[in-house]
Amino acid sequence: MAQNINRVVIEGNLTKDPEVRTTPSGTSVVTLRVAVNDRVKRGEEWVDAAYYFDVVVWGKTAEQCGQFLNRGSGIMVDGKLTWREYEAKDGSGKRQVVEIKADNVRFGARGEGGGRGGEGGGYSGSASGSSSGSPAGGGAAPTYMPPAGNEPDFGSSGPDDDIPF
Repeated sequence: MAQNINRVVIEGNLTKDPEVRTTPSGTSVVTLRVAVNDRVKRGEEWVDAAYYFDVVVWGKTAEQCGQFLNRGSGIMVDGKLTWREYEAKDGSGKRQVVEIKADNVRFGARGEGGGRGGEGGGYSGSASGSSSGSPAGGGAAPTYMPPAGNEPDFGSSGPDDDIPF
């Protein structure tokens, strides 16, 4: 069976502080609520709109989210849409939810306060537990991403006339 494309990239701000939980097997997990701002046209007028997404982060990256992010922190998430069903706690029936399972998370996106970790920089790391997509693996440790605008200057490489295409 052919595999379809399921990819989501969002950039926004956290609506509340992350609360890291641990599964019985010891894997860290956090659910982030991310607000994404947009401009939409209603009639003849452009108005601001906000959309809210739940993002599930596993492993070491979940721990980093708990350590470095707080309400209002800028964040960029690359992941995939997931769907799950569960029984309501009050026994009133089944509930369904669509979430984003994060594969990569970048803190301090678009210069929106870098959270508790610093000004404008951030961390970027794999949030998936293993290459199979299972959250049980622990994930790769996030790596530091310098603030935008501090890229190294490699100087001029000479005229573009030397390029063979």
